[in-house]
Amino acid sequence: MRRNDREITDSREIERFLFEQQIIRVGFYDDGEVYIVPVNYGFKTENGEYTFYFHGANAGRKYVLALSNPDVGFEIDGEYRLLPAEKACSYSACYQSVIGNGVLSLVNDTEEKTEALELIMKQATGNVGFSYDESALKKTAVFKLKVNKLSCKAKH
Repeated sequence: MRRNDREITDSREIERFLFEQQIIRVGFYDDGEVYIVPVNYGFKTENGEYTFYFHGANAGRKYVLALSNPDVGFEIDGEYRLLPAEKACSYSACYQSVIGNGVLSLVNDTEEKTEALELIMKQATGNVGFSYDESALKKTAVFKLKVNKLSCKAKH
């Protein structure tokens, strides 16, 4: 990171930021082309390691790439505010972002799939305790992103 003075290393601050956001952008490499998809997410931390979950269809480009090329990058940003100035090149902005990389896998275990969907729903709605129809669970792909590297940067 070029601007070490903007790096956030406090895990509580990183988790606070992650809980407040709604969208993670996942970047896949697809035969010479970068494919970025924004998705809702849920996450958890265990022993300082981050795991993100998101869902989708059991078909399509995202699904195929998750199986064939599971090494991905990701980005989450928020708290953006423009800081105006007299001259165009003097404008700046406040922001916070998390970037990193990791490995995707599909969640097949029903218990873990339900836990992951609860994390996604908690992130999206603030609520938990939903029920998940077994036939819907079978039709839904749940993706697990185990983070290898994560960094957080902010300008407040």
